[in-house]
Amino acid sequence: MNWDSPILQVTGISKSFNNIPALNSIDLSLNPGEVRALIGQNGAGKSTLIKILNGAYTLDSGSILFDNKQVQYSSPYQAQLDGMSTIFQEVNLLGYRTVAENIMAGREIKRYGLIDWAACNKFADEAVKILGLDIDVTRTLDSFNVAIQQLIAIARSVSFNAKVLIMDEPTASLDEAEKKTLFKVVKDLKTQGVAILYVSHHLEELFEICDSVSVMRDGRMIETSLIKDLTKKDMVAKMLGKRVEDILSDENARPKVCANDEVILHVEKISGSGVLKEVTFELKKGEILGLAGLLGSGRSEVAKRIFGAEQDDSYQGKISINDITIGVNGPKIAIEKGIAFCSEDRKNEGIIPEMSVRENMSLVILDSLSKNGLIDKEKEMALVDSYIKKLGIKVSDMEQPISQLSGGNQQKVLLARWMANNPEVLILDEPTRGIDVGAKSEITDLILSLAEQGLSVLFISSEYEEISASCHKVLVMQEGISRDYLHYDEISENAILDELGKH
Repeated sequence: MNWDSPILQVTGISKSFNNIPALNSIDLSLNPGEVRALIGQNGAGKSTLIKILNGAYTLDSGSILFDNKQVQYSSPYQAQLDGMSTIFQEVNLLGYRTVAENIMAGREIKRYGLIDWAACNKFADEAVKILGLDIDVTRTLDSFNVAIQQLIAIARSVSFNAKVLIMDEPTASLDEAEKKTLFKVVKDLKTQGVAILYVSHHLEELFEICDSVSVMRDGRMIETSLIKDLTKKDMVAKMLGKRVEDILSDENARPKVCANDEVILHVEKISGSGVLKEVTFELKKGEILGLAGLLGSGRSEVAKRIFGAEQDDSYQGKISINDITIGVNGPKIAIEKGIAFCSEDRKNEGIIPEMSVRENMSLVILDSLSKNGLIDKEKEMALVDSYIKKLGIKVSDMEQPISQLSGGNQQKVLLARWMANNPEVLILDEPTRGIDVGAKSEITDLILSLAEQGLSVLFISSEYEEISASCHKVLVMQEGISRDYLHYDEISENAILDELGKH
């Protein structure tokens, strides 16, 4: 392998959907042993470019030169066999199959014409150990949490001896220790001459592992630079097409002080058979309350308990909204009482991928749109159209499948779904996970605006910078227990970290 010439050369790639350009004459080259960051807002064209490279989409024009040969793959599997492997943000493996079956799928080791499962299990065990995983590879994939599943997906791709590895938001579900393991693998692969195209919205991690960065905006390649020549603010400005000075001004904004003392939601000593041990807090009208804590602290479990999405016989405690106690009889009661919930798992617990934007958005309010059992289509379409315009959702039309939208636009559809139901309490679990800084800013602005209008928000995020910028008050959680509050003037990233370090 010649390390001085590109292993991947993309020239003039263009792609349109329904006559709407998604990519416009994209050029990109990648050398062996280079880690290239690919950044841009949702809708900039990153995912489309990746899917063209790995054969999920066909290009309209342009060429791909990989390992000194012209290629145009018919499927991601064909690309993987040829040495171009993609790790997607959302795990695309089979949950009901074992870890070993997932890692070996399509290339099982055979003996006398039969699959040698002992050899397959041994290979898979060695593959996951490279990423620091000490797990039983004969267990089914869905018996592990999302973070472990993501590492298993990475192990599968790495084990193909890829020459080019495309990583699409690989750290979205990983904690700090797992990220460090992944970064070590990336650095090891780099020394072996593997070229890596690394897509991430977490710009700070790019400085740790990337050599260079390519910026996309509106389907065009804006520029490629050495990572050492840019700051995080420079990257954000190039992605948004703004000046660095404007970015700095936006980041200094904080929510207005919440002066309302009316308690809307009261949670008292809730616990359960899982991680929850004892959680108590109050949420006031127009307040944004942040839940901060490490993985396993019980933040998501609190959200699901309030919404009634998780039930067990050992549940204890009291939840009341507007002084009316609600049980744990499922989400229907919570929705009727004015509670809305956006799950952290947008793919499996939020969107219905085979349905359109219109159907996804109007799902919660079909009763109010119906008469004599029939949906008033005209009323439904008018409402959906109003929210598409209000939230700036980028769609070709409201009948477009929601699965074709970027992560940021999918999240806006889910927010619109709940806004249309006029809730009193909005629970947001990792609302900006896997979306770019531009969409993050828009969603944060929307949340602040809703709070100013009197909506109470329970805000869960693993990014303490985001909590600091968005919340009026922060409740620190550890190991299923609610600890101390940080009030408005006390909130900062360092203050949250200090509180987590006290217990």
